[in-house]
Amino acid sequence: MSTTTPQRTCVSHATTDSSDFEVGLRPYFAYRDLGFKEATNGGYVAHVIRAVPGKQADPEWHTHESSFQMVFVLRGWIDFEFEDIGVTRLTAGSSCLFPSGVRHQVLANSDDFEQLEIVSPANFDTHAADKP
Repeated sequence: MSTTTPQRTCVSHATTDSSDFEVGLRPYFAYRDLGFKEATNGGYVAHVIRAVPGKQADPEWHTHESSFQMVFVLRGWIDFEFEDIGVTRLTAGSSCLFPSGVRHQVLANSDDFEQLEIVSPANFDTHAADKP
């Protein structure tokens, strides 16, 4: 397999230490970076994202510009609304591919919600969007 971007091996171990999580794109979620951005020279970013207990989503339509974005729910549940498929609940074991530019919003999530997210490129753009 050939690649245009040099990559290096990257290992990240599971942790329950909340100090490894930071506020990121959404204030109601905490993010733990898995080191993919540096290992792939910006080709990908991977995070474990968990709910901040007591905080809930403020639903807002938005889009992401990416060549690849997927989530895999590890614990709990999350409700999304997508312009193309409507409202859907993802639960532990659910995965979702987000096509670039599709309008969506987070409606709600459980306090124990946790997911793995992988996006390419690492520095993708997010834009507010009108309701479809």
